[in-house]
Amino acid sequence: MIPAREIYDLLIDRVKQLDEQQIEEIIIGLTWTLCRSGGNNIGLTMSPGIATRTLPWSGSLVGKNSSELVEWIRSWDPYQSSIAMAVINASINSQSELLANSTAMDMSSAPGNLTVFEHFAPMMKDKKVAVIGRYPGFDLYEEMCDLTVIERNPGKQDLPDQACEYILPESEWVFITGSSIPNKTFPRLLELSCHANVVLLGPTVPWLPELGQMGVDYVAGVKIDEAEKLRNTVAEGGGIRIFGNGASYYVADTAQGKLDSIKKQITEVVAKRDHLKSEIEAWQSGVQMNPLPRVRELEIVDKKLSILDSQYKRLWDSRNPKSEFEKQVMSL
Repeated sequence: MIPAREIYDLLIDRVKQLDEQQIEEIIIGLTWTLCRSGGNNIGLTMSPGIATRTLPWSGSLVGKNSSELVEWIRSWDPYQSSIAMAVINASINSQSELLANSTAMDMSSAPGNLTVFEHFAPMMKDKKVAVIGRYPGFDLYEEMCDLTVIERNPGKQDLPDQACEYILPESEWVFITGSSIPNKTFPRLLELSCHANVVLLGPTVPWLPELGQMGVDYVAGVKIDEAEKLRNTVAEGGGIRIFGNGASYYVADTAQGKLDSIKKQITEVVAKRDHLKSEIEAWQSGVQMNPLPRVRELEIVDKKLSILDSQYKRLWDSRNPKSEFEKQVMSL
């Protein structure tokens, strides 16, 4: 499993490995920030939403190379990190095999900002679901699942940020906004969601294959269909209007990396358990003394193995649902 904190190194390295792209335009809209580079490669990210009268470097970004601005993804300045994320998406997403092999979502099934939730609705049914951020119109799904919305500026039905520490570890499905990457909350959110099916969603999402090895099960991001139409919508203050105006949702199942990682961990833990058992057996035969530390360590290893087995089974079952006949047989 790749530690989620490494995403910032991976994003920077990936951009620098690609052909250098010159920044041709940066637009900081009311809702979205857009970068156009390398001709007509477009990258989006959510704008910070923090009021400011001016930005000290305005007028100096166009003409720079992508490798110069990508380092801003490490910045704690929300405008710098947002611009870096847009630059990253313009570079990576235009050449991503993960996006090329993804599946288009049905954009007519629900309002654009709810397309992802409509897609996953059958799998969310009767599950414990946590969503990072309040999405307009999301009330539609509250009756079909045990839903908790965690919001930085919580409304009456929402919980505050700190609830993540308690809610995410107990959730079966967790939806994490892509803007968690530039705002630096992504690593902790993913760590807390290790037992859940994790969907990383939104126009800010980079189509990075390694996300699966970090613990993301599904990447639900956007593909740019009409660059000029999208640019105009962003520049004119568009929010969810970007859907149907140049951007559409696609989804990729990245869980195989997570399954492979868990399977590898299980193999390593089983080997360690077998070694501890052999040492305890040696004590029982009088060859070795003081087995107590090994007995305690074995208890810890057994507990870890049980957790890994449960994670693997839950992930496997979510992708290989049982038929109604199998469910009836198991209930007998």
